[in-house]
Amino acid sequence: MASRKTPDSTRRSDRSRRAIHDAALALVGEVGYGRTTIEGIAARAGVGKQTIYRWWPSKAAVLMEAFLDLADRRAAGTGRTGAVEEGRAGRAEGGAAVPDTGDLAADLKAVLRATVDELNDPVTAAPVRALAAEGIVDPALGAQFVGRLLDPRTRPYVTRLRAAQEAGEVRADVDPHIALELLLAPLTHRWLLRNLPLTHAYADRVVDHALRGLSPMP
Repeated sequence: MASRKTPDSTRRSDRSRRAIHDAALALVGEVGYGRTTIEGIAARAGVGKQTIYRWWPSKAAVLMEAFLDLADRRAAGTGRTGAVEEGRAGRAEGGAAVPDTGDLAADLKAVLRATVDELNDPVTAAPVRALAAEGIVDPALGAQFVGRLLDPRTRPYVTRLRAAQEAGEVRADVDPHIALELLLAPLTHRWLLRNLPLTHAYADRVVDHALRGLSPMP
């Protein structure tokens, strides 16, 4: 008599987690964060809601992990469904290095253009907007948003700006963290308010204006 194989609980858990992640991202994109519920995520993923509560304390925690998982998959070259995705040159996602070609302006423009593409991508924009908004009223989630999502993505910019300082392209008295805010804050402002277009041309102008203030005086 053939012996039965013991079910692989680890593989089943991984499949369930991935289904929950995908369900959370899809629902936030379709109905918004406010109308997304644990019950809705569970129904979409085909699991019981107690399964979700066993792994996460809230829908915000589900969404945070789902987005980080999506970012990791995209950085590794796979999309939501696991199909190979077209790479994005200069993408500073999940802590990937900012390019260093020796031309600071070109490098910053490349990576800010990739940031514009990401902010305009509805798959990533909806969860990030929801997490940013929820983090304002939930200090614990806000700290996670900064520590797990923002800091790893912005650290490579600081590294590149410090390299530019060493090369004499940026003044020695410039704080790289403040310089980073000069570059990213205008994009974030337009993205949050949705009052003006967020384009590659705008990203290029932000870099040009910022570098006029950061560069050594002639």
